[in-house]
Amino acid sequence: DLVDRFHAGNIVKQVAAIVGGGGGGRPDMAQAGGTKPEMLDKALDKVYELVENR
Repeated sequence: DLVDRFHAGNIVKQVAAIVGGGGGGRPDMAQAGGTKPEMLDKALDKVYELVENR
């Protein structure tokens, strides 16, 4: 169970800023939105970085 290691809401808050938006959620589920869909690849790269460095 990864909930003990990662808080989905915190990850989404950090990543949503990259796509010009916001987000959040619970430890086990989160969602976000943004106004810069062209930045999605960069945002997903940030997710991988956050998870790998944890």
